[in-house]
Amino acid sequence: MGPDDLVLLTGRNHQRVTDAAREVTQLPGTRARVEGRALDVTDTDAIARLADELRAQYGGVDVVISNAIARLLPEESQAERADEFIDVSNTATHAILRSFGPIVRPGGRLIVVASSLGTLGHLSPRLHHLFDGASLDQVEYAVESWRGAIHHKTAEEAGWPRWLNVPSKVAQVAAVRAVAAERRERDLMTNTLVASVCPGMVDTATSRPWFSDYSQAQPPSQAARAVLDLVFAEHVDPALYGELVRFGKALPWHDGTPLVEQDGLLKP
Repeated sequence: MGPDDLVLLTGRNHQRVTDAAREVTQLPGTRARVEGRALDVTDTDAIARLADELRAQYGGVDVVISNAIARLLPEESQAERADEFIDVSNTATHAILRSFGPIVRPGGRLIVVASSLGTLGHLSPRLHHLFDGASLDQVEYAVESWRGAIHHKTAEEAGWPRWLNVPSKVAQVAAVRAVAAERRERDLMTNTLVASVCPGMVDTATSRPWFSDYSQAQPPSQAARAVLDLVFAEHVDPALYGELVRFGKALPWHDGTPLVEQDGLLKP
């Protein structure tokens, strides 16, 4: 990247993104312009406005990395935090795919940071039909049905896990797969990548409370390389297009088994 390139960092807190942009700018290896912008991804209109602004000012974007998360601790009620968690992880992801997908330039990258928990097998087989081969509209409908079931206290009866993170990640990956399926042929012809990525286990305050074994956890700076490897790869591997990628390999969509360890930690 060079002096003519712009890296835009976004987050809800204006001061934090401003400080982050300043910190990155001062790193010895930084050559691009780095700017911070306040953006609350739960405001889908704000996402659309930012995409429109970047289209008008620059004609499009080369790289979009969606990595928003709402921190949820085991002692907090899953049901009480459901709306915020789903709004940040899922509704925002749908809005980013819809608003930024059309303005990614040929040869660009549209990446959603997810998790290996996003493979379909982590959900009960009763729920697989909601996400397997679904369109983005259908994924959105499934997410809102799940949200409604939480509010009506029928989620467990319907087969949804207690831990919000699992269906949320599956829905994220399904949304990316849906968008990628519609544009695969055109994107591969122009070396454009749409994918979700699992950076591996990362040692953060958000994830640490949920797992007992952290021996393989990475610091965030190391985990970021898994994302950047996809962004800066010279050629798009068709085997990775539209998939959930972990350390350079696509995770099989139907893999995984429902988790039980976390249920003993959380508050319903």
